[in-house]
Amino acid sequence: MRKSMKGALKASVPAGLLLTALATSGCVTIIESKGKAEPTPVAATPAEVAKPAAVEVNPVWPTTKDAGLIDADVEAKIDALMADMTLEEKVGQTVQADISAIKPEDLKTYPLGSILAGGNSAPGGNERATPQQWLDLADAYWRASLEYPSKTKIPLLFGIDAVHGHSNLVGAIIFPHNVGLGATRNPQLMKDIARVTAYEMSLAGVDWTFAPTVAVSRDKRWGRAYESYSENPADVAAYAGKVVEGLQGDTGGDEGIKPGHIMASAKHFLGDGGTLNGKDQGDAQISEEELATIHNAGYPPSIEAGALSVMASFSSWNGEKLTGSKYLLTDVLKHRMGFNGFVVSDWNAQGQVPGCTTTSCPQAFNAGIDMFMAPDSWKGIYENTLAQVKSGEISEDRLNDAVRRILRAKIKGGLFTLGAPKDRPMAGHWENLGKAENRAVARQAVRESLVLLKNNGSLLPLKGGATVLVAGDGADNIGKQSGGWTITWQGTGNANSDFPNGQSIFGGISDAVKASGGKATLSVDGTFKGKKPDVAIVVIGEDPYAEFQGDRPNLDYQSGDRKDLALIKKLKKAGIPVVTVFLSGRPMWVNPEINASDAFVAAFLPGSEGGGVADVLIGDKAGKARNDFKGKLSFSWPKFANQQPLNLNTPGYDPLFAYGYGLTYADKGDLLPLSEDSGLKDAGVVNVDTYFNAGRVRAPWKFYLADADGAVAGDHGTIKSPKGVVTQATVDAGAQENGRLLTFTGQGKGEAYFASDVVDLSRQSTGELAISITYKLDAAPTGPVLLALGRDRFVFQEMNVASLLKADGQFHTLKVKLNCFAAIGQNMAQIGMPFALRSEKPLKLTYTAVKLASNEGDAVCPK
Repeated sequence: MRKSMKGALKASVPAGLLLTALATSGCVTIIESKGKAEPTPVAATPAEVAKPAAVEVNPVWPTTKDAGLIDADVEAKIDALMADMTLEEKVGQTVQADISAIKPEDLKTYPLGSILAGGNSAPGGNERATPQQWLDLADAYWRASLEYPSKTKIPLLFGIDAVHGHSNLVGAIIFPHNVGLGATRNPQLMKDIARVTAYEMSLAGVDWTFAPTVAVSRDKRWGRAYESYSENPADVAAYAGKVVEGLQGDTGGDEGIKPGHIMASAKHFLGDGGTLNGKDQGDAQISEEELATIHNAGYPPSIEAGALSVMASFSSWNGEKLTGSKYLLTDVLKHRMGFNGFVVSDWNAQGQVPGCTTTSCPQAFNAGIDMFMAPDSWKGIYENTLAQVKSGEISEDRLNDAVRRILRAKIKGGLFTLGAPKDRPMAGHWENLGKAENRAVARQAVRESLVLLKNNGSLLPLKGGATVLVAGDGADNIGKQSGGWTITWQGTGNANSDFPNGQSIFGGISDAVKASGGKATLSVDGTFKGKKPDVAIVVIGEDPYAEFQGDRPNLDYQSGDRKDLALIKKLKKAGIPVVTVFLSGRPMWVNPEINASDAFVAAFLPGSEGGGVADVLIGDKAGKARNDFKGKLSFSWPKFANQQPLNLNTPGYDPLFAYGYGLTYADKGDLLPLSEDSGLKDAGVVNVDTYFNAGRVRAPWKFYLADADGAVAGDHGTIKSPKGVVTQATVDAGAQENGRLLTFTGQGKGEAYFASDVVDLSRQSTGELAISITYKLDAAPTGPVLLALGRDRFVFQEMNVASLLKADGQFHTLKVKLNCFAAIGQNMAQIGMPFALRSEKPLKLTYTAVKLASNEGDAVCPK
């Protein structure tokens, strides 16, 4: 028997958090009867929709107000549709395929209910496709789906991850990620952002976004921490319903979604922000009461706002995969909390359920998954689910319940009245993409999300008429300031030209300073000529990442060689006051960088409206503020790099900057020097994805040259293998000593490789990641060039890439999918040599970068 709510909360929830959690999660009212807590009765739903729970549900889980998803007219329409549907059509509704793995004509044979464009999927594989190509693609799938021979004509549902604007679409507005939005403390702004996102999605004929993310991130080492609004469940609860209302419209769940709005999906149910050590897709080893009162906070308001779908989490709760949890998906979410929309799984998550594969998982369906997100496994999951219904392994009642929920969402979502994507009134009006009034919403969001951590000597605001040097690799880089889930899955590979309606932070500063008669100069490395500038603004921070690629063992920003700290100190040594603008998906340990700066601003990931930064930093000609700082930390800032988890109202809470901290221009006084003891004892960050970049080998990896007589380690200058079969020299390649020239003499087998302690790349190899080398060849290879990856130089797998190398004297990037190596037998959990090149024939190759990179439709498997 599960503990009563009253006793359980006392036992498991910190006292300071209890009232907040109860007040914001919509917790059930408790009636005391003979010492036992019982929930207030919930209004009955139709028997065919939600049958009584088979098990007792802990009353710590809240009930919710009826959102109006069920009404007689809609249910009658569903009855009529289902009466004419074949078993094949019903099963088809429960399967979603990715556009990279299904063609429109396939839908004439397979009656699938949905498609998605995942993080690295796009029309023709081109992630920088035009908006019109996106609309053409949506339209082609929609029309093809209605050519399936059937009495019923059920429109196809098209979904994408529009998690901070319609971020798949070149030209769309990119809003700040949730980590920054949480600092605004502005629920109405959240609603406005969601409304604009829905509007821009409607222009492209997309029906559904996998948002909002309502995770409560309790460990900022998590690679998806930036998708969370706050460590405080009260904040997440305050914003979740507003985002759903903005996406679906105020009455979308009740009266139906109107043109210009789209379907929402609250995610990821449940506990993804509470996994042990912040591991993505990991295990939340917490009590049921903590799961319910902290991590569930965003779901009751989402349900009450009418969310038509919920996405189940990849992660586990105390060892059980959420995708296979009947208790949480059915008994808690659907029955106890009264959710009447449908539950969709995450990307091939069914394959992680014990006893399942990606193509067969009756366990997940029986647990309460209504729609399988089966991107490349759709055909197998369709055929096996159909067979499992026929055999009785999945009951027809369970199938009918899932189909009813999906059809209800499609009817409420307007799919039966909107028509084909190209026929919709708003579709294709690209003059409205990125229009001024919508960009203004994004710019407001940037202004309000900035958090001022330090302003010694009241350096800010800067005089608009000043001479300003703008430095750092984030200064003129819209891709970096936007972060992951931006055009590409990882947010990498983007140029400013990919944001035709956007502005970099430098662009905004330049405009603001120029308007007051000043001048801003861009110098990434901080060099300048002539007169010393009045002030420098240095824009630095994390490079883009998504999901598990962002997982970290600690929060030290740049362990070892702190190149950005060196830049700040160089400018300070020249007598120039420095304002540092820090771009990141989470608070990080940056004490040395804060100490070296006169002012320090946490800008998080502001998106495509970089001018919003200048709106606050740059004053008028006299230096009077045009806008004040409003942002307050929604995540506690660590005092040490290993200080995780760190959350408000928990035992031992001792942050550097507490939850809610944020200076304004009215605050005076200087921040005293901070301790530069990271707490790591030189442990550093285990870097698994970058081996060589910007002219240096990245720790902990080391570079080696080898031949028949053994191996030699080295990097700078000229080094040779023991017999001199292969040499490497430092060369200038776009920047001073930025590249390395490898020369294979052809006098035997030579090899060049990176190695360190063994790391686990199994998760990277199941995603769309590749080993990448940026190289230049002046002459074509005269024999095989073998790319190898393995445990060490003696246990590995290799492939010949000679035919893939371009020999035109220009720099190119070759990407080879990691799963190519897994497919030929490499154990991806045991990688100590992530990259090696071997040749027995003469070869000269210059390279500037070797790392793991996102497959943006440009990665291959050598044949």
